[in-house]
Amino acid sequence: MFYYLLKYVLLGPLLRLVFRPRIEGLEHVPSSGAAIVAGNHLSFSDHFLMPAVLKRRITFLAKAEYFTGPGLKGRLTAFFFHSAGQIPVDRSGKEAGQAAIREGLGVLSKKELLGIYPEGTRSHDGRLYKGKVGVAVMALKAGVPVVPCAMIGTFEAQPPGRKIPRIRPVVIRFGEPLKFSRYAGMENEKAVLRAVTDEIMYAILSLSEQEYVDQYAADVKAAEAERRTAEERRRGPRMPLR
Repeated sequence: MFYYLLKYVLLGPLLRLVFRPRIEGLEHVPSSGAAIVAGNHLSFSDHFLMPAVLKRRITFLAKAEYFTGPGLKGRLTAFFFHSAGQIPVDRSGKEAGQAAIREGLGVLSKKELLGIYPEGTRSHDGRLYKGKVGVAVMALKAGVPVVPCAMIGTFEAQPPGRKIPRIRPVVIRFGEPLKFSRYAGMENEKAVLRAVTDEIMYAILSLSEQEYVDQYAADVKAAEAERRTAEERRRGPRMPLR
């Protein structure tokens, strides 16, 4: 109930006013039955913009940190994400990935739409990064189509670290559903999972026209953080100003 209150009364109209989204290819999203909507992830706003424009309810796998914050703010954030149909996912380690797949398959078993960002995290620089194979596992195990989606302009509207988005138009573009019935029963084959995931990422890339990086976003972020730390150590402590 609160999901639809957010969508049609509290949040949806505000998002349409701020971002003035142009929606392309909405007819590619199935009107019924289970399907995965796989998109690029450029901004915190993505979590809310896509559900606001879809005619059907969609459930996203969201990072667990949104649900575990301390204090009143943390509890309010957790309540908001739960109410908006988000499922918390612990992204640390292999077992966590299996838990995310189980949660996603649970959504699909109810003939619902599942939203997922195959990159696993937001892009920190606006580029599209290598996809993780969890989306392929779910698509093959559930036997459902994958609708690629590109968010365009949300990075400029609300890049990482910016709390209040800029008022500017964005484009939300859906592509034709990708079907993988030719790989039925092969969800344990690593080469197949990589091929399916790469096909999904290529479809997203074709829609978004981003620059592509054949590395995982989390690895690139970690490497850049290590480089900054090493540079700070080389510089040494700053002398206090007198």
